[in-house]
Formats: sequence, C-alpha cells, structure tokens
Amino acid sequence: MSVLENAQKLQKMMAEGQSMEAFEKLYHNDVKIYEMATGEIRIGKDAQRKAIIGWFESVQEMHGGGVESLCVDETNEISTAESWFDITFKDGNRMKMQEVAVQKWKDGQIIEEKFYYNMPGQ
Repeated sequence: MSVLENAQKLQKMMAEGQSMEAFEKLYHNDVKIYEMATGEIRIGKDAQRKAIIGWFESVQEMHGGGVESLCVDETNEISTAESWFDITFKDGNRMKMQEVAVQKWKDGQIIEEKFYYNMPGQ
C-alpha cells in the first residue's frame, strides 16, 4: 500500500471508532511519539498504547471530529493530518481540540509521529 492509502486507512478507522485497532495494525513496535506542546517523548508501542488508553479513559463524550486536510510525501514516506475533535472530558470541561500529526512511515507502519497542538490555557 502507498503512504496515502495507509494514511487514509488510519483516518477512516479512527473516524469509525476503531482507534485502538488502527493503532495495533498501523504503528510500528519501535514507534517514537513526540508531543511537541509538552516536550514529552514516548518510545515503543507499549508506551504509546498506555498513553492512548489513558487519554480515552479521560473522555466522557465525543461530540464529533474530522480531518481538515491530509497531505502525503510518498518519496519520503511522510503523511500530515490536520484534525479536530469536540470532546467533553470526565472533569466536565468541553473543548474543541485541533492538532496536526506528522507521521513517518516504514514498511506500512508509523515509525515516528509528532503531534502539534495548543494546550488549554495557552
């Protein structure tokens, strides 16, 4: 599959509520995740799985979401997705999150991902 096909598959699965299934299928065991707003770095699929599960446990309700743009550089195996989510967290705060994820692919899986977004209150 091309990077575009894999990136589209990732976005489709997430939109259908299959985020964990997409993660298990499309992320490399040695993935490195960079949270650019906080400086946090997670190395390995287990560390990212734990972070995803923790994030979903903090969510009370998803009101909607979508992808604004999806760009791909097939030569360098990079995709960039600009997305948004309207979420209510268990603490009662509701917010519209907007982020850009830059993904480097290797052998049909994400080997590196950087998230760019504003933290609440910034």
